[in-house]
Amino acid sequence: MANVATTNNQSKEADALSSVALLLAGAVFLLMMIAGLLMRSAQGKLIDLDPTLFYQLMTAHGAGMVGAAALSGAAIMWLFLGRHVSLNKLAFKAFLALFLLGVVLILYSIFVGGFGGGWTFLYPLPAHSGGVWETAAAATFLVGLLLVGAGFLVLYFEMGRAILVRYGNLSQALAWPLVFRGKMETVPPPTIVASTVIVIFNSVGTVVGAATLAISLINLFVPTFEIDALLAKNMIYFFGHVFINASIYMAVIGVYEILPEYTGRPWKVSRPFAIGWSAVLLFVLAVYPHHLLQDMVMPPWMLVMGQVVSYLSGLPILAVTAFAMLGYVSGSGMKWDLASALLFLGVFGWSVGVVPAIIDGIISINKVMHNTLWVPGHFHTYLLVGEVAMSFGVMAWIVRSKQDVALFSGLQRAVFWTYVVGALGFAMVFLTSGAASVPRRWAVHAPEWIMQDRIATLLGIVTLLSAVYFVTRFGSRLASGERK
Repeated sequence: MANVATTNNQSKEADALSSVALLLAGAVFLLMMIAGLLMRSAQGKLIDLDPTLFYQLMTAHGAGMVGAAALSGAAIMWLFLGRHVSLNKLAFKAFLALFLLGVVLILYSIFVGGFGGGWTFLYPLPAHSGGVWETAAAATFLVGLLLVGAGFLVLYFEMGRAILVRYGNLSQALAWPLVFRGKMETVPPPTIVASTVIVIFNSVGTVVGAATLAISLINLFVPTFEIDALLAKNMIYFFGHVFINASIYMAVIGVYEILPEYTGRPWKVSRPFAIGWSAVLLFVLAVYPHHLLQDMVMPPWMLVMGQVVSYLSGLPILAVTAFAMLGYVSGSGMKWDLASALLFLGVFGWSVGVVPAIIDGIISINKVMHNTLWVPGHFHTYLLVGEVAMSFGVMAWIVRSKQDVALFSGLQRAVFWTYVVGALGFAMVFLTSGAASVPRRWAVHAPEWIMQDRIATLLGIVTLLSAVYFVTRFGSRLASGERK
């Protein structure tokens, strides 16, 4: 009995840690949405914004949204992985401490130091600001990112350790006997398979990113310590692509764990499921060259690989998640509430977001479209309608009450559909602007583009107001003790 009580207390503490992290991520989402609205308003000539401040906001917005998505995804993964393996809560506390310290340094470097080089910290730009920021500001930004990366490595090390203790080796955790022999004595649950894949590929990606950051940091103070710029760019985009994809994959674990509560159908690991996630492990690591299709000095085989893998990378996970979800939901008689609707929307947004990514991954189209607002349209679909919606769904589930199904016919349903229209519309304006060759990263827009900017601003306000409802509802219910 004592062991059961101890386990229950540990579970409650793990749930509380995940909830705090999700609340922090939600607050950052709201702040970064405000930053995005300020930039769109400035482009639409609704407010005056100094271009220097615009690029500082762009840097904070990019780093902040990626960081918040990763934080929320990590909280979701920690919450549900803890159902299947024994995790040490000190690792999550260390992760949060490193993450928050890194965020403080990043914000200081931007809004006090004036750093505005973009979240990609593209080498050697941090060292060549043209007098806009000092070396110390660039160094603070890079150290902040290094601390965030170190936090994730601590977290993944603990998750990997716990998985290996429970399943013995990676082959068992990945369900490879099921993949290669078609049978397996004890098949791991979806959360284990997905978590193992994520731990492997994002550990690799984070280490590569950390290496690039360390080299760039040394270069700031010792200019003779150099790295080939093309190699550095490959390392940076490898890290960036892997890291943001991991954020979405971590959030999907919430779908695997929560929707069966609504459908009454357990989400099991089948052979196609295991094959799909094993393919993800390879594709996520190989697909990043589609970000470098305009770099003509790249080896041609890498550019071809980037295009081909772009076609293929979305198929395995869509087959085992999106189509499988439709099968689980169809005919189940489930009753919808805010949590299940947001989770369903998140998978939909993730699936739809694949389409503009594949289009941009075609070399002939990429030459025209890549430096336009088409690309922000793609990843705003992925995030706003995908990962962020999933995170809001998990938040709603954590504080779900028995009355929420009945309440979904009123205010909750209205706010949900307002978010759908706002977020999808906001992303679509980016895509249509990109199709019209409106460039990205421009602080000042030509008169012909202003109407689209103003429409995006209006839709952004609608999205923000809906997001405020989701986050404040989560926070207020947590404060009042309403938690699953």
